[in-house]
Amino acid sequence: MNRSREREGGGPAEGGKRTAVVHVPDMCSDHCGAIVRDSLLRVPGVSEVRVSSARRRAEVRYGGTIGVEDLRGAVIRAGYEAGAIREEGDEGDVDAEESSEAAYLVRTRRNLLWAMIPTAAIMGLMAPHMFWAEIPGYLAIVALLAFPVVFVAGWETHLSAWRSVCNRGANMDVLISLGSLPPYFIGLAGFFFPMTSFIEMAATIMAFHLLGRYLETRAKGRASRAIRQLLHLGAKTARVERGGEEVEIPIRELAVGDLMVVRPGEKIPTDGQVAEGESHVDESLATGESVPVLKSRDDEVLGATLNREGRLKVCATRVGRDTFLSQVVKLVEEAQGSKVPIQEFADRVTGYFVPGVVLLALLSFAVWLVVPGFFLPVLEWGAGWLPWVNPELGPVSLALLAGVAVLVISCPCALGLATPTALIVGSGMGAERGILIRSGEAIQTFRDVRCIVLDKTGTLTRGEPALTGIRAAEGVEETELLRAAASVEAASEHPLARAVVEGARERGVTAGDVAGFRAVSGRGVEGDVDGVPVKVGTRAFLKEVGLPTDEWDAAMVAWEDEGKTVMLVSIDGRTAGLIAVADTIKPEAESAVAALRTFGIRPVMVTGDNERAARHVAGLVGIEEVRAGVRPDGKVDAVRELQRRGTGRVAMVGDGINDAAALKQADVGIAIGAGADVAIEAADVTLVSDDLGRLVEAVRLSRSTFGKIKQNFFWAWIYNALAIPMAALGLLHPMIGVVAMTASSLTVVGNSLLLKRKKLTGSAAGVRK
Repeated sequence: MNRSREREGGGPAEGGKRTAVVHVPDMCSDHCGAIVRDSLLRVPGVSEVRVSSARRRAEVRYGGTIGVEDLRGAVIRAGYEAGAIREEGDEGDVDAEESSEAAYLVRTRRNLLWAMIPTAAIMGLMAPHMFWAEIPGYLAIVALLAFPVVFVAGWETHLSAWRSVCNRGANMDVLISLGSLPPYFIGLAGFFFPMTSFIEMAATIMAFHLLGRYLETRAKGRASRAIRQLLHLGAKTARVERGGEEVEIPIRELAVGDLMVVRPGEKIPTDGQVAEGESHVDESLATGESVPVLKSRDDEVLGATLNREGRLKVCATRVGRDTFLSQVVKLVEEAQGSKVPIQEFADRVTGYFVPGVVLLALLSFAVWLVVPGFFLPVLEWGAGWLPWVNPELGPVSLALLAGVAVLVISCPCALGLATPTALIVGSGMGAERGILIRSGEAIQTFRDVRCIVLDKTGTLTRGEPALTGIRAAEGVEETELLRAAASVEAASEHPLARAVVEGARERGVTAGDVAGFRAVSGRGVEGDVDGVPVKVGTRAFLKEVGLPTDEWDAAMVAWEDEGKTVMLVSIDGRTAGLIAVADTIKPEAESAVAALRTFGIRPVMVTGDNERAARHVAGLVGIEEVRAGVRPDGKVDAVRELQRRGTGRVAMVGDGINDAAALKQADVGIAIGAGADVAIEAADVTLVSDDLGRLVEAVRLSRSTFGKIKQNFFWAWIYNALAIPMAALGLLHPMIGVVAMTASSLTVVGNSLLLKRKKLTGSAAGVRK
């Protein structure tokens, strides 16, 4: 969907189109979402509508002369409440959405109290009246007690049902209204004719419906808590330098290039680059890692991360919707609003569900009324083990009980909640762990992944060189060799030189002063350390000055076979030894590859490096299949070849621009380490941390989430498949039916919430392949 920043009343957006986000607090399931979408699409000028029952919102693309009030009216005509309406991408009005949602929860609680207190009194009178002694004026008492339940607490339900029918739709409220209003009015006939009272049933149906709506709203609020927490993670204000002074401004006034001052214990207001200072920064919200990371000059920092102890000056590089946090929120919202392919059939069914149930209820009522004796053997059988079945009731009473039971026990909401609730919980859990899943389709596809393509550099390895080996000549100490090499390399800007200097520092070796430094391109460096000439470089570099290197050839070849870059070091005209630098394996790589195998996933390494280096790394981490010397376009061909084998879906993990095309080609593209922006854009899953353990967690999370979706569909289908026929046969009392209907929706939501108990770390045991 194209996005516009043009408000109603302002100048026209591109193509005269605008986009509004309408909050619909009572849009509880995909069934409700379809009704809202159809109503909005009937408004002239609306070109596209995307609904997310998970977020209880509709994104509407519209143009022409219509405005937001027309959109509000369309939602209301569909039988739903229109809460806050804001321009898409305007985060300043997000609080208004939360306020309308909170107000809706308060109102559902108030309606519940209006319903439950009188209903409790009715239940308290009904038992002694039925089993012990008749209460004088009982019918009048229950009629008065039930009136506020059915007509005051239930007014919004009836209004919603009426609007929905008038708008050529049929929502869940239609079933509840038909299940509560006729029994109440028919029960009033008891004042004139001797007959069974149905008023208690009307009150109970409405009360339990309102109880279910309240509990469901609360449960969905718990499920979507992760996205709300993300929205509130960012700082509200920023302290910036203006005219030599520190000024505190609202976060929305920040601009790229502003110099922010961040004190210890404060959140970094927006993404930026450290200009001055040094401090440890807690990046757990982004990466899931609890250990703070040291940040100093020129290091990148993320907005909403916490500055621990030092004072930092940070130059803002991204603001507003371009920040990392905003992109995370966007990805999570996209995932929560997406659908999985398995849901398409359920969506088609629920579109006809309510009209079909109304017809079935009318048919049940008619059959019971015309041929009651046809079902009598079933009732007599059921009376033996179901206390609420009474075969001695008259035909009209039995027909009414069966028809109302069909209406109130049917539950399209359980089917509509199956996917959104699981996606809400799963995507929220992923966001907390630095695992961003773009769509529900990726979750379903992940289940069928049987091969995963891993890039070497930056994925299996750290992606930066490190000092990995030192070998000194006889009579030379390793510390002496390393100090001499590090002293000369300290004057160089080459990445390999930095690796040598950093390796010396980690080993407690301090570099000395160097004079007469000279770098020979492609050969090496030289200089005088404490007055002693030192050279570091290739064989050819040392041979040029007549230094022998033959005795080191065997050691050099052995290290080079392992993919290391080897440098000779001479001190004072003598070859003093070797140092080796290499891109090191991530410590968790071997265990991650082993875990993938446990999931039934075959790892394949595809890299542009040479065969020797690739085979060495593959052997260390336990990968058998290797494709080396592959160019970026060749990675796409490698993925296609693996897909043609037909042994299952293929996933690709990469971190660089050269991986973007392959990520797009794969059935599931996974960008790791929040690498290049283009790689993230091409990926279905983004792992913020470069820890390969997060890849294992992503597999486990996606499979567990899809497992919950399947469980939810199973229970929803089984419930409706068993409950509706039993109700039509007269085996379920309407009051039992409305309790079962409420329980079915809550079961789906509760089952999804159980996903939060799933351990994403640990072994792969117990995860279904």
